[in-house]
Amino acid sequence: MPELPDVTVYIESLAAKAQGQVLKRLRILNPFVLRSALPPISEAEGCTLQGIERLGKRLVLVLRRPPAASAADPGSGGERLLVIHLMIAGRLRWLAPGAKPPGRISLASFEFETGQLVLTEAGTQRRASMHLLADRAALAAMDPGGLDVFAIDAAAFGAQLQRENHTLKRSLTNPQLFSGIGNAYSDEILHRARLSPVKLTRALGADEITRLFDATRAVLGEWTERLRAEAAAHGGWPDKVTAFHPQMAVHGRYDQPCPDCGTPVQRIVHADNETNYCARCQTGGKLLADRALSRLLKASWPKHVDDL
Repeated sequence: MPELPDVTVYIESLAAKAQGQVLKRLRILNPFVLRSALPPISEAEGCTLQGIERLGKRLVLVLRRPPAASAADPGSGGERLLVIHLMIAGRLRWLAPGAKPPGRISLASFEFETGQLVLTEAGTQRRASMHLLADRAALAAMDPGGLDVFAIDAAAFGAQLQRENHTLKRSLTNPQLFSGIGNAYSDEILHRARLSPVKLTRALGADEITRLFDATRAVLGEWTERLRAEAAAHGGWPDKVTAFHPQMAVHGRYDQPCPDCGTPVQRIVHADNETNYCARCQTGGKLLADRALSRLLKASWPKHVDDL
C-alpha cells in the first residue's frame, strides 16, 4: 500500500503536471471504484484542479467549480473534493493526451490539457476507491485523526503513542494515531530505532520514545527524498511505486542479511501481511513467535537467532 512518502511524491508530481488546469473529462472505467453518489461525479468535469492534499494515505484533489456552478451552490465554497484511496494495489499513472489507458486494470481516467491521470489497480480484489465530496465538512468526516509526525514534537508523539497499550507495530500503523504509516515503513522505522515490533507502547522509556520519534521522521523523510529523486529521473512521475525496495533494511527481506549486523532478517506472519525485523538489532537475539510456523513447530521452535 502506498504510504506517506509515496503519496507525497504522487501529490508533488501531479501538482507539477496539472495544477491550475481544467479537468476536461472524467471517465469511470470500472463502476465499483466510485463509492459516492452525491454530489454526482459529473460535477467534477469542468472544474479547475486548484490543489492536491494528503489525508493519511489518501490523495485529495481540490477542484474549483466554474463561477456559474459556484453561484448556484454558494454553501459549497466553490469547491468539490475528490478523494482517492489507493489501498494495496492501486496506482496512479500519467499518460500523454489521447493515450489509451492500460486494459483491465484501469479504473478511472482524468483528462487535462497536458495529459491524463489514470487510476489503476492490479489483481482481482477491487479495494481502491474514489469519493466526490461536497465540502470540507464531509472531508473532515473521512479523516481518521492520525497525527502528522512532521507537525508534532517528541512529547506529543509519546503522548499519542501511549494513549493505549498496544504493540509498537500496531500503534505506528494505526491511522487513528499516526498519519500515513503502514506495514513497510513501520518495519524500517522500528529497525532504525532498534526496537522490537511487539514491545508494548507503555513499556517504553523516555529515551526509547525519543529514539522512535527521531527514527520515524528520519525514515519517512529519507524515503520521500529518495522517491522524489527517482520520480525526477523518470520524467517527473513515480512509475514504480512499491512496498519493496532493495535499499530497505528489513522490509521484504526475509532471510537476507541485515545491513547493519549481517544476521538473517526474520518475520512474523499475520493475516495477509508480515512483519520483518532483525533479531540481533531489535530483540536481543530473541526470535518472535508468529501465528503460523511457531504454532506448527511448538517445542521445536527456536528461541534465539543463534539456534537457527
